[in-house]
Amino acid sequence: MSADAALARVLAAIEGPTEAEWVHLADALGRVAAAPLTSTTDLPPWDNSAMDGYAIRSSDVAGASESAPVLLWVTGDVGAGTDPGDVAVARGSAVRIATGARLPAGADAVVPVELTTPADAAGGVVGSRGRALEGPAPVAVLVHAAVGAGGSIRRRGNDLQAGQAVIEAAMEIRPAAVAIAAGAGHDGLLVHRRPVVGIMATGDEIRRPGSDLGAAGIPDANGPALQALVADAGGDPRNLGVAADRLDDVRARLCAGLAEQPDAIVVSGGVSVGPYDHVRAIFAELGDVDLWRVAVQPGKPFAFGTAARPGGGAPVLLFGLPGNPVSTFVTFELFVRPALRRLGGHRRLARPVERGILVDETPKSEGRRAFVRVRAERDERDAIVRDAGGRPVVRLVGGVAGQGSHVLSALAGADGLAVIPEDVDVHPAGGEVDVWWLDRG
Repeated sequence: MSADAALARVLAAIEGPTEAEWVHLADALGRVAAAPLTSTTDLPPWDNSAMDGYAIRSSDVAGASESAPVLLWVTGDVGAGTDPGDVAVARGSAVRIATGARLPAGADAVVPVELTTPADAAGGVVGSRGRALEGPAPVAVLVHAAVGAGGSIRRRGNDLQAGQAVIEAAMEIRPAAVAIAAGAGHDGLLVHRRPVVGIMATGDEIRRPGSDLGAAGIPDANGPALQALVADAGGDPRNLGVAADRLDDVRARLCAGLAEQPDAIVVSGGVSVGPYDHVRAIFAELGDVDLWRVAVQPGKPFAFGTAARPGGGAPVLLFGLPGNPVSTFVTFELFVRPALRRLGGHRRLARPVERGILVDETPKSEGRRAFVRVRAERDERDAIVRDAGGRPVVRLVGGVAGQGSHVLSALAGADGLAVIPEDVDVHPAGGEVDVWWLDRG
């Protein structure tokens, strides 16, 4: 089956996003809003000063200039977070005010401190021009420039108004969304639950990373990698361990995984046609296998199906990925990541794609769509090098030899996947390709 047809089959099995749950803002980053959020308050809640300076009546300083400053009596002091109370600005007076402080009654403008000089009762200078607003307020202040009505004032509701929508349903919560939700008076919001994903590796040769490998062991790269990939896609990974190459152990671990009510189970290895490959058979035993084998490179042995959820509700998605680490990674990116993002309520399912130039001649298997690991060329500022048409220039990581499905070092050095279509057997040096950026969204 083609990669496009396989992905369509996977996405068609998803009934909709996960249910909504309320979370604190501290836990909302990267989640998807399940309902609109509106402001509980005007923002700012009241007129306030945009500058450190003096709250004044603009008519009092209409004629002020450097050569003819206007003297105003300082009759009060308002700090940020302070209720001005009875403090008011009368004709011929000023109230010292801090940035963000509520505007006192009678004022219609703020003169920045940089345009003032502290003065005494006789109008004599007693401090330096634009002195910082520390210590006691001066008796009077000289204003050296006219300030129009509304000058340096943030009006109530200038940013948000009570009842105004600040977050839409299906919006991904980024840091700016956290800020506006908090500014709108909320300490949490409704988001779609993170999809729960059971992760299992298979193989008698697999050993826990850091343990003794013995004579025939290999560290488990797929289990930790899949947990990281699931978390990066917005899911909640659950470790189901490593199954031995025995039918009973694969069955027992998958049954135990289903009992935990996951949204999906992802298994690496055991989906090919070898005598110890039992995953596809157990998938068929526990549910339905919808597809097997996809025309991609790496990653041809890929299985997908569904199983009934023990507690009822949407079916559990079953993914069987190849055992070679690079094949596991690529098939996850192609089929599992889009599924998890749809379950999580995300609008954008795929990685960002850009048309680029692959400088290396690259052979591939006939009739399969290849996803080769590439790194963008960068200049001395670490910016991506682009050709005259604005297309990024990329190279194979590790050359052609580094494209083997077992070569983790090339995968670790890649920042993208270059896509070579099915009808191209050898990509020509300097030819165009689609580049999937792995380090972006």
